[in-house]
Amino acid sequence: MKNILFIASEGVPFIKTGGLADVVGSLPKNIDKKYFDVRVMLPKYTCIKQELKDKMKYKTHFYMDFNWKSEYVGVLEAKVDGITYYFIDNESYFSGFKIYSDNVLDEIRKFSFFCKAALSALPLTGFRPDLIHCHDWQTGLIPVYLKERFAGGEFFRGIKTVMTIHNLKFQGRWNVKDVKDITGLPDYFFTSDKLEAYKDANLLKGGIVYADAVTTVSDTYAEEIKTQFYGEGLDGLLRARSGALRGIVNGIDYEEFNPEKDKNIVAPYNAANFRKEKIKNKRALQQELGLEQDDKKFMIGIVSRLTDQKGFDLIAYVMDELCQEDVQIVVLGTGEEKYENMFRHFDWKYNNKVSANIYYSDALSHKIYAASDAFLMPSLFEPCGLSQLMALHYGTLPIVRETGGLKDTVEPYNEYESTGTGFSFANYNAYEMLATIRYAKYVFYQRKREWNKMVDRAMAADFSWGVSAAKYQEMYDWLIG
Repeated sequence: MKNILFIASEGVPFIKTGGLADVVGSLPKNIDKKYFDVRVMLPKYTCIKQELKDKMKYKTHFYMDFNWKSEYVGVLEAKVDGITYYFIDNESYFSGFKIYSDNVLDEIRKFSFFCKAALSALPLTGFRPDLIHCHDWQTGLIPVYLKERFAGGEFFRGIKTVMTIHNLKFQGRWNVKDVKDITGLPDYFFTSDKLEAYKDANLLKGGIVYADAVTTVSDTYAEEIKTQFYGEGLDGLLRARSGALRGIVNGIDYEEFNPEKDKNIVAPYNAANFRKEKIKNKRALQQELGLEQDDKKFMIGIVSRLTDQKGFDLIAYVMDELCQEDVQIVVLGTGEEKYENMFRHFDWKYNNKVSANIYYSDALSHKIYAASDAFLMPSLFEPCGLSQLMALHYGTLPIVRETGGLKDTVEPYNEYESTGTGFSFANYNAYEMLATIRYAKYVFYQRKREWNKMVDRAMAADFSWGVSAAKYQEMYDWLIG
């Protein structure tokens, strides 16, 4: 058996703010249990729901020197869906209503503590990993501490590390003096070939430098981050490490996102009967949201964080023109105030065409995937993206910009060869996006058989975790030997 330990700042079912939690929760379940024992380690946040806390059992505790103090470290354990989870407990670091705060220094303290405590707790869990799989900047210090503090110990000798970048924009940056104080790392580590970048300490950079392999969540994003535009200041380092860098597209959980078994939708459907059944979901959603009741309206769904990264400046630029068209637009999500207010304004101005739902609801997101004809996702950059994978599985054709995971997962429609699973445009340009939406609408109205064949292909595409898990297993084998 090969032992793998995931260490991350969030994971389903315990705590989730974004796609990272889905990966940490779903990937271990899909790795072959005959050859791999995969376990997960997370912080024990006080904001985890009580019924999940009730599953945790106390394992042990100890005290650890950290940031000039002796700190309590509790270790708990839980088993869910056949996976063993460990939790690092310290209420002074992990309390609060949310798991992340806007105070960068606090975040760096919290996750530096978590990295050191996670490694210190390992010998007491009775589980020795052959490989530690780290996720994003919050665990960037694990490969660093392994090489510095723990390398001498017999238990830690030979443990390999993988650093997965889910979003390169977030790096854990702060001034060198404070980070040196907090982490206890010697001066030697804060040079430009190690943790220092542009005069600051950078925790993600440390993880990339010291990990045995670096992955990101799609092939195209792995190439893009080696360029200046997408590299967020680390493109030089990523080019230097390109021999150890690979992209593996995330999957989605087809148990949860399955139009045939979905409890949230009015009319379940599959690839055989969607022509008859899918429309019932559109009617139900039009009624629920107070939109004009019309089967023929081209419904565009948007489920997203409302931020610049997701391309909402493009949508804002042409929203008035888009609303003049024969379309309905259903939006679900929260984010930057200017975009929240923009959608509220258009909901007021075009009441029977635009529905702005400025909150988050899991049930409504499923209804939008099932009811819409097309799904709009014009991101500026997108490491992987999960919404387009869900849309494909629900036979709702994505309209995307060709970047990162969107380019890898949505095949653009080719009317001459009758191929493709969606529509895409290349340049970050509002009118190019608008032209692509109009083209999709033309195919929907004028070439309905072609549209339906595209839905067939979209629903048949396989982005389940099984495919991704096989690629991770191959990498683990290569590293562990």
